[in-house]
Amino acid sequence: MLAGSRLRENDLMSLTLHYKGKSTEFSYKIGKRRLVVGCVFVFGLLSLSSRTAHQVDETKARIEFAKNGFVTQQKEIDQLKSATQEQLSGIMLKLADVEGQIHRINALGSKLVDQAGLKQDEFSFNDIPATGGPLMDAVIKIEGEHEMLNRIESLQHTLASKTQELSALESIMLNHHINDQVELIGRPIKSGWLSSYYGMRKDPFSGMPAMHKGVDFAGDEGEPVVATGAGLVTWSGERYGYGNLVEIDHGNGLITRYGHNKALSVKIGDVVTRGQEIALMGSTGRSTGAHVHYEVLRNGKQQDPLPFVYRR
Repeated sequence: MLAGSRLRENDLMSLTLHYKGKSTEFSYKIGKRRLVVGCVFVFGLLSLSSRTAHQVDETKARIEFAKNGFVTQQKEIDQLKSATQEQLSGIMLKLADVEGQIHRINALGSKLVDQAGLKQDEFSFNDIPATGGPLMDAVIKIEGEHEMLNRIESLQHTLASKTQELSALESIMLNHHINDQVELIGRPIKSGWLSSYYGMRKDPFSGMPAMHKGVDFAGDEGEPVVATGAGLVTWSGERYGYGNLVEIDHGNGLITRYGHNKALSVKIGDVVTRGQEIALMGSTGRSTGAHVHYEVLRNGKQQDPLPFVYRR
């Protein structure tokens, strides 16, 4: 009974393969040990194959993640580089603008020195300011932050020095050469009439009360506009509201303005005398007809020009 039980147990732990064909028939019995070894082998192969495929997929995912990270970092670096280059370009353009101003001041100062009959070596208008290279890449490679700050500081010092020299030269010229004509007298036109006074009036555009900070002289377009006193032209060009404007510094804090001109006859740096033509009457800027808007400023504040107009 025991033996039969063991036999059936052994039979249960074995596998019989039977094949029957047309001309061939055979059976093959796999024992317990071989069956276990075969199952373990097959399971091992399947497990190894699955684990290898999983590792490959995981490695590919890590590589893809790292690749995407590098692409993102590269974009951020490119954006930072572009922004930095734009900022440096702005700084260099500003420096070039300051250098251009210094060159214009030098040219103006040198011209005024000649007109005043003074010696050029008494002023520094012939000195050439230091300039930078035109290529941004060269600037980035050669000029560090410290060097650029030193350059800016040097230009600021040069600009301040030139401004002081111009002020001194202006004082010399006004006092020594045209002092007898500095006083403001008369009208800024040769023909025409007084059309609007200084003070509150109805704005011709809005219809609302507004302060009129000068007086208007109307006339025919193209009529001469003349300086009411000798001085140095400090502005000759377009300015918002004024149209084509001429501004003359007469010294001692006194300035005159002539606005809305059709054309300008003088340029910045010119020394003019009383009665000299400086522009042609027009209607440029905020204007409703041909006239000259005449202002007198003392220490930066508009004054009523009429006392100067009727001064004798």
